[in-house]
Amino acid sequence: MTGVARWLDGIEEQAAGLLPPEIHAYFRRGAGQGLSVAEAAPSWDGFRLRPHILRDVSRCDTSTTVLGTAVDTPVLIAPSTLQRRAHPDGEAATALGAAGAGSLLAVTSNTAVPFSALEPSGAPWWVQVYVARDRSLTEETLRRAVAAGARAVVLTADTPVIGSHGRPGAHVADFVGPEDLYGNVTGIPDREAAEHAPDLTPDVITWLRDLTGLPVVVKGVLRGDDARAFVDAGAAGLIVSNHGGCQLDGLIPTAWALPEVVDAVAGTGAEVYVDGGLRRGTHVFAALALGARAVFVGRSALWALSLAGAEGVTRLIGDLTAELVETMRLTGVAELPAIGRDLLHLPVDVSRSVGAPHGR
Repeated sequence: MTGVARWLDGIEEQAAGLLPPEIHAYFRRGAGQGLSVAEAAPSWDGFRLRPHILRDVSRCDTSTTVLGTAVDTPVLIAPSTLQRRAHPDGEAATALGAAGAGSLLAVTSNTAVPFSALEPSGAPWWVQVYVARDRSLTEETLRRAVAAGARAVVLTADTPVIGSHGRPGAHVADFVGPEDLYGNVTGIPDREAAEHAPDLTPDVITWLRDLTGLPVVVKGVLRGDDARAFVDAGAAGLIVSNHGGCQLDGLIPTAWALPEVVDAVAGTGAEVYVDGGLRRGTHVFAALALGARAVFVGRSALWALSLAGAEGVTRLIGDLTAELVETMRLTGVAELPAIGRDLLHLPVDVSRSVGAPHGR
Protein backbone atom coordinates (compact mmCIF):
# COMPACT_ATOMS: atom_id res chain seq x y z
CA MET A 1 0.00 0.00 0.00
CA THR A 2 3.02 2.27 -0.50
CA GLY A 3 1.96 5.68 -1.71
CA VAL A 4 -1.66 5.26 -0.65
CA ALA A 5 -2.78 7.87 1.88
CA ARG A 6 -4.09 6.30 5.06
CA TRP A 7 -6.28 8.20 7.50
CA LEU A 8 -4.64 6.19 10.27
CA ASP A 9 -1.18 7.51 9.42
CA GLY A 10 -2.16 11.10 10.16
CA ILE A 11 -4.40 10.82 13.19
CA GLU A 12 -1.77 11.42 15.86
CA GLU A 13 -0.58 14.62 14.21
CA GLN A 14 -4.15 15.83 13.83
CA ALA A 15 -5.00 14.91 17.41
CA ALA A 16 -1.91 16.74 18.66
CA GLY A 17 -3.36 19.93 17.23
CA LEU A 18 -6.54 19.48 19.29
CA LEU A 19 -5.23 18.15 22.60
CA PRO A 20 -3.59 20.21 25.35
CA PRO A 21 0.17 19.71 24.84
CA GLU A 22 0.64 18.06 28.22
CA ILE A 23 -2.15 15.55 27.53
CA HIS A 24 -0.76 14.65 24.12
CA ALA A 25 2.63 14.18 25.76
CA TYR A 26 1.09 11.98 28.44
CA PHE A 27 -0.72 9.78 25.91
CA ARG A 28 2.41 9.21 23.80
CA ARG A 29 4.93 9.03 26.65
CA GLY A 30 7.40 6.22 27.17
CA ALA A 31 9.83 5.23 29.87
CA GLY A 32 13.54 5.94 29.75
CA GLN A 33 14.91 6.66 26.29
CA GLY A 34 11.70 5.53 24.63
CA LEU A 35 13.29 2.42 23.11
CA SER A 36 10.31 0.16 23.75
CA VAL A 37 7.87 2.71 22.35
CA ALA A 38 10.00 3.16 19.24
CA GLU A 39 10.33 -0.59 18.63
CA ALA A 40 6.63 -1.45 18.97
CA ALA A 41 5.32 -0.91 15.44
CA PRO A 42 8.59 -1.79 13.63
CA SER A 43 8.64 -5.16 15.39
CA TRP A 44 5.38 -6.03 13.62
CA ASP A 45 6.76 -4.67 10.34
CA GLY A 46 9.52 -7.28 10.53
CA PHE A 47 7.23 -10.16 9.56
CA ARG A 48 6.90 -11.27 5.96
CA LEU A 49 3.97 -13.22 4.51
CA ARG A 50 3.92 -16.59 2.76
CA PRO A 51 0.56 -16.62 0.95
CA HIS A 52 -1.53 -19.41 -0.43
CA ILE A 53 -2.92 -18.83 -3.92
CA LEU A 54 -5.85 -20.19 -5.86
CA ARG A 55 -8.08 -20.13 -2.80
CA ASP A 56 -11.70 -18.97 -2.70
CA VAL A 57 -11.62 -15.63 -0.90
CA SER A 58 -14.77 -14.16 -2.41
CA ARG A 59 -16.05 -13.80 1.16
CA CYS A 60 -13.88 -13.25 4.21
CA ASP A 61 -15.22 -13.56 7.74
CA THR A 62 -13.55 -11.59 10.56
CA SER A 63 -16.03 -12.56 13.27
CA THR A 64 -14.81 -14.37 16.36
CA THR A 65 -15.51 -14.73 20.06
CA VAL A 66 -13.54 -13.49 23.07
CA LEU A 67 -14.28 -15.35 26.30
CA GLY A 68 -17.56 -16.39 24.73
CA THR A 69 -18.65 -12.91 23.59
CA ALA A 70 -19.30 -12.64 19.86
CA VAL A 71 -17.56 -9.77 18.05
CA ASP A 72 -17.44 -8.85 14.37
CA THR A 73 -13.71 -8.12 14.42
CA PRO A 74 -10.63 -9.23 16.36
CA VAL A 75 -9.62 -5.55 16.79
CA LEU A 76 -10.55 -4.49 20.34
CA ILE A 77 -10.00 -1.30 22.37
CA ALA A 78 -7.44 -1.29 25.19
CA PRO A 79 -8.05 0.45 28.53
CA SER A 80 -6.63 3.99 28.77
CA THR A 81 -7.02 6.65 31.42
CA LEU A 82 -7.85 10.38 30.97
CA GLN A 83 -10.21 9.70 28.07
CA ARG A 84 -12.33 12.70 29.01
CA ARG A 85 -9.30 14.83 28.11
CA ALA A 86 -9.59 13.38 24.61
CA HIS A 87 -13.38 13.78 24.34
CA PRO A 88 -15.98 15.19 26.75
CA ASP A 89 -17.85 11.88 26.87
CA GLY A 90 -14.74 9.82 27.51
CA GLU A 91 -15.29 6.09 27.66
CA ALA A 92 -18.99 6.50 26.89
CA ALA A 93 -17.99 7.75 23.43
CA THR A 94 -15.38 5.02 23.07
CA ALA A 95 -18.04 2.43 23.89
CA LEU A 96 -20.35 3.83 21.24
CA GLY A 97 -17.52 3.67 18.75
CA ALA A 98 -16.72 0.08 19.64
CA ALA A 99 -20.40 -0.86 19.34
CA GLY A 100 -20.55 0.76 15.91
CA ALA A 101 -17.77 -1.54 14.73
CA GLY A 102 -19.08 -4.67 16.45
CA SER A 103 -16.10 -4.68 18.80
CA LEU A 104 -15.39 -4.82 22.54
CA LEU A 105 -13.56 -2.45 24.87
CA ALA A 106 -11.69 -2.73 28.13
CA VAL A 107 -12.41 0.14 30.54
CA THR A 108 -10.00 1.37 33.16
CA SER A 109 -11.22 1.48 36.73
CA ASN A 110 -9.88 5.06 36.75
CA THR A 111 -12.49 6.16 34.23
CA ALA A 112 -14.02 9.57 34.81
CA VAL A 113 -17.46 8.39 33.71
CA PRO A 114 -19.70 6.04 35.69
CA PHE A 115 -19.68 2.46 34.53
CA SER A 116 -23.44 2.77 34.06
CA ALA A 117 -22.81 5.30 31.27
CA LEU A 118 -21.48 2.47 29.09
CA GLU A 119 -24.75 0.56 28.99
CA PRO A 120 -26.58 2.72 26.37
CA SER A 121 -23.89 1.90 23.81
CA GLY A 122 -24.68 -1.80 23.91
CA ALA A 123 -20.97 -2.57 23.57
CA PRO A 124 -19.60 -5.52 25.54
CA TRP A 125 -16.86 -4.42 27.94
CA TRP A 126 -14.30 -5.68 30.41
CA VAL A 127 -13.13 -3.79 33.48
CA GLN A 128 -9.41 -3.25 34.01
CA VAL A 129 -8.15 -3.00 37.58
CA TYR A 130 -5.02 -2.48 39.59
CA VAL A 131 -5.18 -4.14 42.99
CA ALA A 132 -4.77 -1.47 45.67
CA ARG A 133 -2.88 -1.84 48.93
CA ASP A 134 -6.27 -1.55 50.59
CA ARG A 135 -8.13 -4.32 48.82
CA SER A 136 -11.48 -3.02 49.98
CA LEU A 137 -11.04 -0.20 47.45
CA THR A 138 -10.59 -2.71 44.65
CA GLU A 139 -13.58 -4.69 45.91
CA GLU A 140 -15.79 -1.58 45.75
CA THR A 141 -14.63 -0.77 42.20
CA LEU A 142 -15.36 -4.29 41.04
CA ARG A 143 -18.75 -4.33 42.75
CA ARG A 144 -19.74 -1.30 40.68
CA ALA A 145 -18.37 -2.84 37.50
CA VAL A 146 -20.17 -6.15 37.93
CA ALA A 147 -23.43 -4.34 38.67
CA ALA A 148 -23.02 -2.29 35.48
CA GLY A 149 -22.44 -5.31 33.25
CA ALA A 150 -18.71 -5.95 32.97
CA ARG A 151 -18.05 -9.33 31.36
CA ALA A 152 -14.47 -9.94 32.53
CA VAL A 153 -11.80 -8.52 34.81
CA VAL A 154 -8.50 -7.43 33.30
CA LEU A 155 -5.80 -7.48 35.96
CA THR A 156 -2.92 -5.18 35.03
CA ALA A 157 -0.10 -7.08 36.68
CA ASP A 158 3.04 -5.26 35.51
CA THR A 159 2.79 -2.25 37.84
CA PRO A 160 3.95 -3.20 41.35
CA VAL A 161 5.25 0.36 41.24
CA ILE A 162 4.50 3.09 38.73
CA GLY A 163 7.31 3.60 36.22
CA SER A 164 8.84 7.07 36.28
CA HIS A 165 8.52 7.69 32.51
CA GLY A 166 12.01 9.10 32.54
CA ARG A 167 11.69 11.38 35.56
CA PRO A 168 10.95 10.52 39.20
CA GLY A 169 7.28 10.58 40.11
CA ALA A 170 5.97 11.33 36.61
CA HIS A 171 2.70 9.44 36.27
CA VAL A 172 -1.02 9.95 35.89
CA ALA A 173 -1.28 11.79 39.21
CA ASP A 174 0.54 14.72 37.58
CA PHE A 175 -2.40 15.22 35.23
CA VAL A 176 -5.44 14.25 37.29
CA GLY A 177 -7.98 16.91 38.11
CA PRO A 178 -11.51 16.73 39.53
CA GLU A 179 -12.92 16.25 36.03
CA ASP A 180 -10.88 13.05 35.66
CA LEU A 181 -12.21 11.22 38.68
CA TYR A 182 -15.42 9.40 39.39
CA GLY A 183 -16.57 7.05 42.11
CA ASN A 184 -15.27 4.07 40.12
CA VAL A 185 -11.71 5.06 40.93
CA THR A 186 -9.88 3.12 43.64
CA GLY A 187 -8.87 6.36 45.34
CA ILE A 188 -6.81 9.48 44.65
CA PRO A 189 -3.59 8.16 43.04
CA ASP A 190 -1.25 9.63 45.68
CA ARG A 191 -3.20 8.23 48.62
CA GLU A 192 -1.20 5.45 50.25
CA ALA A 193 -4.14 3.08 50.61
CA ALA A 194 -4.86 3.27 46.89
CA GLU A 195 -1.28 2.73 45.75
CA HIS A 196 -0.73 -0.41 43.73
CA ALA A 197 -0.12 -3.44 45.90
CA PRO A 198 3.52 -4.56 45.45
CA ASP A 199 3.06 -7.97 47.07
CA LEU A 200 0.78 -9.72 44.57
CA THR A 201 1.21 -13.37 43.62
CA PRO A 202 -0.79 -15.60 41.23
CA ASP A 203 -3.21 -16.22 44.11
CA VAL A 204 -4.77 -12.83 43.34
CA ILE A 205 -6.23 -14.33 40.16
CA THR A 206 -8.36 -16.75 42.16
CA TRP A 207 -9.36 -13.97 44.55
CA LEU A 208 -10.59 -11.75 41.71
CA ARG A 209 -12.44 -14.62 40.03
CA ASP A 210 -14.18 -15.65 43.24
CA LEU A 211 -14.95 -12.05 44.18
CA THR A 212 -16.62 -11.16 40.88
CA GLY A 213 -17.75 -14.45 39.38
CA LEU A 214 -16.14 -13.23 36.13
CA PRO A 215 -13.27 -14.62 34.07
CA VAL A 216 -9.91 -12.98 34.80
CA VAL A 217 -7.50 -11.84 32.10
CA VAL A 218 -3.93 -11.05 33.17
CA LYS A 219 -2.37 -8.10 31.33
CA GLY A 220 1.38 -7.52 31.10
CA VAL A 221 2.56 -11.06 30.29
CA LEU A 222 5.86 -11.36 28.37
CA ARG A 223 7.12 -14.83 29.38
CA GLY A 224 5.92 -18.36 28.81
CA ASP A 225 6.61 -19.57 32.33
CA ASP A 226 4.58 -16.71 33.81
CA ALA A 227 1.79 -17.38 31.34
CA ARG A 228 1.48 -21.03 32.36
CA ALA A 229 1.59 -20.17 36.06
CA PHE A 230 -1.23 -17.66 35.64
CA VAL A 231 -3.41 -20.10 33.74
CA ASP A 232 -2.72 -22.76 36.36
CA ALA A 233 -3.90 -20.22 38.95
CA GLY A 234 -7.20 -19.74 37.12
CA ALA A 235 -6.67 -17.06 34.46
CA ALA A 236 -9.05 -17.42 31.51
CA GLY A 237 -6.99 -15.15 29.29
CA LEU A 238 -3.67 -13.35 28.96
CA ILE A 239 -2.73 -10.09 27.31
CA VAL A 240 0.82 -10.00 26.00
CA SER A 241 1.74 -6.40 26.77
CA ASN A 242 4.69 -4.26 27.82
CA HIS A 243 2.38 -1.46 29.01
CA GLY A 244 2.95 0.52 25.86
CA GLY A 245 6.59 0.98 26.80
CA CYS A 246 5.51 3.20 29.70
CA GLN A 247 6.72 1.18 32.67
CA LEU A 248 10.28 0.01 31.99
CA ASP A 249 12.30 0.84 28.92
CA GLY A 250 14.00 -1.97 27.02
CA LEU A 251 11.27 -4.56 27.48
CA ILE A 252 10.91 -7.09 24.69
CA PRO A 253 8.44 -6.07 21.95
CA THR A 254 5.13 -7.87 22.24
CA ALA A 255 5.48 -9.18 18.68
CA TRP A 256 8.55 -11.13 19.81
CA ALA A 257 7.05 -12.32 23.10
CA LEU A 258 3.73 -13.54 21.70
CA PRO A 259 4.78 -16.94 20.27
CA GLU A 260 6.37 -18.13 23.52
CA VAL A 261 3.29 -17.18 25.53
CA VAL A 262 0.94 -18.88 23.06
CA ASP A 263 3.02 -22.05 23.06
CA ALA A 264 3.22 -22.13 26.86
CA VAL A 265 -0.56 -22.28 27.29
CA ALA A 266 -1.43 -24.37 24.24
CA GLY A 267 -4.11 -26.92 25.05
CA THR A 268 -5.26 -25.22 28.26
CA GLY A 269 -8.22 -23.39 26.73
CA ALA A 270 -6.86 -20.01 27.82
CA GLU A 271 -7.15 -17.24 25.25
CA VAL A 272 -4.17 -15.05 24.39
CA TYR A 273 -4.43 -11.44 23.24
CA VAL A 274 -1.75 -8.87 22.43
CA ASP A 275 -1.34 -5.10 22.33
CA GLY A 276 1.50 -2.74 21.49
CA GLY A 277 2.28 -1.08 18.16
CA LEU A 278 -0.49 -2.65 16.06
CA ARG A 279 -1.02 0.03 13.41
CA ARG A 280 -1.93 -1.86 10.24
CA GLY A 281 -4.06 -4.75 9.08
CA THR A 282 -0.91 -6.72 8.32
CA HIS A 283 0.11 -6.29 11.97
CA VAL A 284 -3.23 -7.68 13.12
CA PHE A 285 -2.84 -10.57 10.67
CA ALA A 286 0.64 -11.38 12.03
CA ALA A 287 -0.64 -11.37 15.60
CA LEU A 288 -3.45 -13.78 14.72
CA ALA A 289 -1.02 -16.00 12.81
CA LEU A 290 1.18 -16.21 15.90
CA GLY A 291 -1.79 -17.43 17.92
CA ALA A 292 -3.48 -14.36 19.35
CA ARG A 293 -7.25 -14.62 19.65
CA ALA A 294 -7.62 -10.85 19.18
CA VAL A 295 -5.60 -7.65 19.49
CA PHE A 296 -6.04 -4.48 21.51
CA VAL A 297 -5.25 -0.98 20.24
CA GLY A 298 -4.59 1.85 22.70
CA ARG A 299 -2.93 5.07 21.56
CA SER A 300 -4.56 4.92 18.13
CA ALA A 301 -7.96 4.78 19.80
CA LEU A 302 -7.11 7.90 21.83
CA TRP A 303 -6.13 9.80 18.68
CA ALA A 304 -9.31 8.67 16.91
CA LEU A 305 -11.43 9.60 19.93
CA SER A 306 -9.80 13.03 20.08
CA LEU A 307 -10.50 13.68 16.40
CA ALA A 308 -14.04 12.44 15.96
CA GLY A 309 -15.44 10.90 19.14
CA ALA A 310 -17.39 7.71 18.69
CA GLU A 311 -17.30 7.98 14.90
CA GLY A 312 -13.53 8.18 15.00
CA VAL A 313 -13.28 5.02 17.09
CA THR A 314 -15.64 3.18 14.75
CA ARG A 315 -13.59 4.29 11.76
CA LEU A 316 -10.33 3.21 13.39
CA ILE A 317 -11.61 -0.30 14.03
CA GLY A 318 -13.30 -0.43 10.62
CA ASP A 319 -10.19 0.65 8.74
CA LEU A 320 -7.96 -1.87 10.52
CA THR A 321 -10.53 -4.61 9.93
CA ALA A 322 -10.78 -3.70 6.23
CA GLU A 323 -7.00 -3.91 5.94
CA LEU A 324 -7.10 -7.28 7.70
CA VAL A 325 -9.67 -8.50 5.15
CA GLU A 326 -7.44 -7.36 2.28
CA THR A 327 -4.50 -9.21 3.82
CA MET A 328 -6.62 -12.32 4.24
CA ARG A 329 -7.70 -12.22 0.60
CA LEU A 330 -4.15 -11.77 -0.65
CA THR A 331 -2.84 -14.63 1.51
CA GLY A 332 -5.63 -17.03 0.58
CA VAL A 333 -7.56 -17.35 3.84
CA ALA A 334 -11.28 -16.72 4.22
CA GLU A 335 -11.75 -17.00 7.99
CA LEU A 336 -9.74 -16.26 11.08
CA PRO A 337 -9.14 -19.88 12.22
CA ALA A 338 -7.27 -20.49 8.96
CA ILE A 339 -4.63 -17.86 9.81
CA GLY A 340 -1.62 -19.85 11.06
CA ARG A 341 2.12 -19.48 11.50
CA ASP A 342 2.76 -21.20 8.18
CA LEU A 343 1.68 -17.92 6.57
CA LEU A 344 4.51 -15.99 8.24
CA HIS A 345 8.24 -15.79 7.71
CA LEU A 346 9.49 -15.03 11.21
CA PRO A 347 12.20 -12.46 11.95
CA VAL A 348 15.34 -13.94 13.49
CA ASP A 349 14.53 -12.54 16.94
CA VAL A 350 11.14 -14.26 16.93
CA SER A 351 12.20 -17.56 15.34
CA ARG A 352 14.85 -18.00 18.02
CA SER A 353 12.20 -17.75 20.73
CA VAL A 354 9.77 -20.20 19.15
CA GLY A 355 10.34 -23.56 20.77
CA ALA A 356 12.84 -22.17 23.27
CA PRO A 357 12.48 -23.23 26.94
CA HIS A 358 9.86 -21.01 28.53
CA GLY A 359 12.07 -20.10 31.46
CA ARG A 360 14.66 -18.54 29.21
